[in-house]
Amino acid sequence: MSAIAANTLPAVKEIQHAALLPRAADEKSQLLTAMSQCDADVHLTPVPKSALQKREAVLFRAAEHDLHSHTDQLFARLMIVQWLAGIAAALWISPRTWIGDSSQVHIHIWAALLLGGVITGFPVWLAWKLPGQALTRHVIAAAQMLTSALLIHLTGGRIETHFHVFGSLAFIAFYRDWRVLTTATVVVAGDHLMRGLFWPQSVFGVLTASSWRWVEHAAWVLFEDAILFVAIRRMRQEMHEIALRRATLEGSNVEIERQVVERTAELNKTQVELLETSRLAGMAEVATSVLHNVGNVLNSVGVSAELAAGKVREFRIGGLKNAAELLQQHQSDLPSFLTTDPRGKMLPDYLLKLAVHLAEPQQAILKEMEMLQKNIDHIKEIVAMQQRYARGTGVVEVLSVADLIEDSIRINAASFSRHEVQVYREIAPVPPLKTDRHKVMQILVNLLSNAKHALDHKSDGDRRMTVKVSLNKDGMLEIAVVDNGIGIPPENLQRIFSHGFTTKKMGHGFGLHSGALAATEMGGTLSAHSDGVGQGAAFTLTLPLAH
Repeated sequence: MSAIAANTLPAVKEIQHAALLPRAADEKSQLLTAMSQCDADVHLTPVPKSALQKREAVLFRAAEHDLHSHTDQLFARLMIVQWLAGIAAALWISPRTWIGDSSQVHIHIWAALLLGGVITGFPVWLAWKLPGQALTRHVIAAAQMLTSALLIHLTGGRIETHFHVFGSLAFIAFYRDWRVLTTATVVVAGDHLMRGLFWPQSVFGVLTASSWRWVEHAAWVLFEDAILFVAIRRMRQEMHEIALRRATLEGSNVEIERQVVERTAELNKTQVELLETSRLAGMAEVATSVLHNVGNVLNSVGVSAELAAGKVREFRIGGLKNAAELLQQHQSDLPSFLTTDPRGKMLPDYLLKLAVHLAEPQQAILKEMEMLQKNIDHIKEIVAMQQRYARGTGVVEVLSVADLIEDSIRINAASFSRHEVQVYREIAPVPPLKTDRHKVMQILVNLLSNAKHALDHKSDGDRRMTVKVSLNKDGMLEIAVVDNGIGIPPENLQRIFSHGFTTKKMGHGFGLHSGALAATEMGGTLSAHSDGVGQGAAFTLTLPLAH
């Protein structure tokens, strides 16, 4: 048995440190490196110039159509207001005309009402039915100039009313279309020409006027047109620039979204691999605890076997053999030998003393054999438990929380006993837990193992650990592992669940990190609290009762 223990322990250590943890560490490090490279490789592919120009043209036309539609609606409302204003002006300036004692409604009122309605009605209808169309804005431009002509006529050709023409041209420039402005100019010039020749009082307010006076008015209109043409050209350039910038941004956004989709897919794949690697790390953590405790039990097995062998070596088999040979030599005269021969007389007393001497090591050997059998049963139990939890990976089961706690403590029992750690339980009545048995076991075994390591540094021998089970105010299960060990410095509390962070000389930084990932995957959390160095620590696993 001693030889078995001696050969098994090196194999256990080799499995722990050469097979499980380094492999998991290498895989996880490679995955994290791949994630960093994904972030570093992000770059934008330039959008082809031809596609950019096409998109810019589409955006420009859309913006131009939207501008024309809104301007059509603006003029529709403006023309209705102008029509009503013309009627009001006619009523105020000359509501009636007199011939002697008789009077009648002035012709201006009918002109404002009927002619103004005709001028206003058709463009308003077009603005409602065909907004943004070229026909609509050209009709509106002509109608606006005719409205100016009507207002000039209603006011008797007052020079102040002529400024309505210049204001109308400024409004028409809202279309940012020089052709519409040209239509308006032609209409106003033609109106001044025709009325200047045949009815100068209507347009200039005089009975007679020079036949070239309309040219002066047209020249001022052309002067304003020249300024408006420059402004329209500049505004259209700005619209093109805005459309180009928007097309460039859209192209960049499309490329960014494409890369985001690709990177998201890569990150999702990497996250799945990380979770699987963390699961393997957790399994390695449980396996390490199992093998460690098996090694501790094998030490006890070796000690028991060595003690039993020592007791067997103490047996006085030689004296018993000599006594048997004497009896065999005198088997023919055995009664006389036992009664007359001095050696024969001493033989019964010797055998009695020998029996008493052999009975003592026999009891010790039996005791060691019982201890040996218990240790072997303990090894079988630990291995069977590990196999049960390994088979349960990924399977959702209804579990007893108290049984999970006891199994986790039992796996670490040999280590707790050897280091004289007192384990207390404060388990409140809680409903069964519906979750993945292996993930919870992975976390609990790691927390108990970490608490034991935190207690190793206690020199006063007061090594206490408490496992608390309760429900929090949100109805979630809380399992807390509290120790009175060395505690955690405040600066380490922020990093304690980070990948690769550890304060152990032989640590790998997987246990708490993989435990936190497993807790998150189950819909819970893993948190740590410590009042500082030497004040102990508490790790709390919070889980929903059903996952």
